[in-house]
Amino acid sequence: MQNISSVFKLSALAILCMPGAALADDTWQQAPARVSQAIHGGVGLLQTPTSRMAADGDLSLNYTDNEEYRFWSVSIQLFPWMEATARYTDVRTRLYSDSPGFSGDQTLKDKGLDVKFRLLQESRYLPEVSLGFKDFGGTGLFESEFVALSKRAGDFDFHLGMGWGYLGTAGNITNPFCEVRDSFCNRPGGTLGQGGKISYSKFFKGPASVFGGITYQTPWQPLVLKLEYEGNDYTEDRAGVLAQDSRWNVGAAYQWDDFTFDVNYQRGNTLGFGVHYRLNMHEASQIKITPAKLPVTGVKIDSSANINFNQLTHNLYYNAAFLPKSIRMTKDEFILHGQSLNYRDDVELTDRVARVIIAQLPENIKTIRLVEYASHMPQVEKLINVQDFIDVAQNNLFQPDLRSTYVRQQPDAAALELVNLTDDRGFYTGSEIFWVQSFGNPEKFYMYQGGLFLGGGYRFNNQFSMNATAKLTVLENFDSFNFKVDAQESALPRVRTYVREYVTRSKLSVENIYGHWQQEIAPSVFAQAYAGYLETMFAGAGAEFLYRPVDSTLAFGVDLNYVKQRSYENDFGFLDYKTVTGHVNVYWQPEFLKDTLLTFNIGQFLAKDKGVNVDFAKRFDSGIVVGAYAAITDVSSEEYGEGSFTKGFYISLPFDLFSISPAKGRGRIPWVPIGRDGGQPLNRPIKLIDRTESRSPFYD
Repeated sequence: MQNISSVFKLSALAILCMPGAALADDTWQQAPARVSQAIHGGVGLLQTPTSRMAADGDLSLNYTDNEEYRFWSVSIQLFPWMEATARYTDVRTRLYSDSPGFSGDQTLKDKGLDVKFRLLQESRYLPEVSLGFKDFGGTGLFESEFVALSKRAGDFDFHLGMGWGYLGTAGNITNPFCEVRDSFCNRPGGTLGQGGKISYSKFFKGPASVFGGITYQTPWQPLVLKLEYEGNDYTEDRAGVLAQDSRWNVGAAYQWDDFTFDVNYQRGNTLGFGVHYRLNMHEASQIKITPAKLPVTGVKIDSSANINFNQLTHNLYYNAAFLPKSIRMTKDEFILHGQSLNYRDDVELTDRVARVIIAQLPENIKTIRLVEYASHMPQVEKLINVQDFIDVAQNNLFQPDLRSTYVRQQPDAAALELVNLTDDRGFYTGSEIFWVQSFGNPEKFYMYQGGLFLGGGYRFNNQFSMNATAKLTVLENFDSFNFKVDAQESALPRVRTYVREYVTRSKLSVENIYGHWQQEIAPSVFAQAYAGYLETMFAGAGAEFLYRPVDSTLAFGVDLNYVKQRSYENDFGFLDYKTVTGHVNVYWQPEFLKDTLLTFNIGQFLAKDKGVNVDFAKRFDSGIVVGAYAAITDVSSEEYGEGSFTKGFYISLPFDLFSISPAKGRGRIPWVPIGRDGGQPLNRPIKLIDRTESRSPFYD
C-alpha cells in the first residue's frame, strides 16, 4: 500500500504543478462524460465523489434510501467549475431527542453542505482534477475533504481520489500532509462553537484513504453501471458502527427523461435505491402566446396631425404591454413616458414599443425618447435612433443588433420638463400568495404555513402613500408546535426567536400599516422615509438613501431605523424592547463572475450586534436566481447559540416561467437552517434597490 501511496502523491503533485497542462492540445475534443448523482448528493459514484461536474446550471433534486439513512439533497452547478449541495439526513437508528414530549418518536435529522471546485479540466493526456469539502459546517456527520481525478476512455470513466475525515476513516494510505507537519496526523473532534461554523482546523488532518471506481456507459443509452472502492470503514458513523463485509460497492443508474432511478449494493450487505430529478436553470422556459410584432415598413406619415393616437395607445398597451402616461413631439423627437407591464426582457420591450411608434411616425422624427417609470418614479430613458432601428428591423445589415440602436441613460431633466404628468392618486388594493416553510423541527421534519397577503392603501401623490397588509393563513401545520417559547438560553435580546408565537397567534393578523414617502432627490439619488407597523415583529420609523446610476455595476446606499418590538399577543401592542438599526449597503455585479450580484450590508442589527451580512446571488438564463447569505457579527458563537451565525439560502423564480403570457414579478423560496437572534435585519416593507431594479436589471 505504501507504493500506491507514493504513486498517488507523485501523480497528484505533478498534475497540480502544471496549471497550463489542459491547454497542451487545443485540438483535443470529447463529448462530456455522462454523470449522475451520488448517494449523498452531488456528482459521484455511490458513497464517493468524482471529479466530474454536471452541466452548467443543472439543479438536481435527490432522494436516496438505505437501511440506516435517508438523504434529501439539492445539488446545483452554480458555475462550470463549482458545484454546491445542500442535504438533510434522516438517521433511522437514532431519535431526534431523548424527550418524547419534545420530539416524540421522530428520528434524528441533520443538515449539511458540500462544495466542489474543478482545478483542472480534462485534456487528451491529463485527467480532470477537483477539490471538494463535504459537510464542512455544522455537526459534521459526514465531514471530509477530498481530491479527485477522473479520466475517460471510450465508454469507461475512471475515477481516483484521496479523502480525509469521513471519506478517509479506513486509513488505507499515509496522509501526505502528516509527513510535512505532525499536526496533520490527528484530526480534532467535536464542532466549533454551537455548530454551523466551518471547521478549518480539521481540514486534511487525520487518517486518509484512497478511493475510486469506474462508470460504464452500456450500449443501452439510458443505463450506466458503477463499480466503487471506498475509503470509509463505517466505525465512526452517527448511525452506529456499521458492518462492512466489503469495501466494494456496485450500482446501476437508469435515466428516463429528466428523472434518474438507481439501485446499489453497499458494504457487501446493504441494498439501497434513489430517485433524482434534473432541471437545467439556463434552459428552463415556458411556451409564450404573444401578439405578433408590428411590421416595420419604413413608410412614414406626412405630419403629426395624421397620427391616430387612439390606435397608437391601443397598440402600445395590447401589443407592447406598455401603459403610456404622456406623449409629446418636438421638431425631431417623439417623447413617450410610461410604464412597462409584462415584458421582462428589455430588448423585446423596446423592440415592440419602437415598432408601434414607427408605424405612425412623421418623416421629421429622427429620435424616439422613451422614458420608463416604475414605482411612480422615472427610472431610465432610452434614446432610439429611428433609422438605425429600421435598418435592423428590416434586416438591412449583415449582423443586425437591435440593442445597438438605442442608448439607456439617466432620464434627461429637460425632457422631463416638456411633459406635464399628473400624480397617480386614489385607493388601490392587491393580493399575493405567501408560503412559509421550515425543515428539521423537533415536532415534524417539514412544517409549513400558506395563505394570502391582502394589501391596500391610498396614494396621495407620486411621493406619499398610506399602506396596509393583512395576513390570512389558509393552510398550515404550525399548530403541531409543542413549545411556543424557544427554550434555548440566549445572551441576546429575543428579536426573532419568538417566531412561533407570532406565526401561530391568529389566522388573520396585521402584517403592516405604515406611511411612505419616496423621491429621486438628485440625479441617480433616491430617498424614502417610512413610519408605522413595518413588519410582523417590529414597528417604528426609518429612512433610506440609494445612489444607483443607470446600468452601473455598483450601487451604494444607507438606511437608518428606530424600532420597537411588537407584541405577539395582539396586533397593535408592544413589548419593552427598542433599538436603532441601520446599515451601509453596497450592491456589486462583478465582471469576473458572470450574472452574479454581491450585496454587503454593514452596520448594526436588531439585537444591537454589529457586523456585515454578505449575500451572493447567481442568475441563470431563464431568470431563476439562486442565492445564499451569511451574517457575521461581533456576537461569539457561544452567545449566538445553535448555528453559530445567521445564514440562509433561497431560490427566486420569475412568474414568467409559469405563465403562457409574458409576466413580471417573482416568488422567493427560502431555506433558513436555524433562526437565532444574532445577525437579524429589520424586514423593511420597501427597499429602494428593489424599486429601482429597471435602472440596472439583475433579477429582471
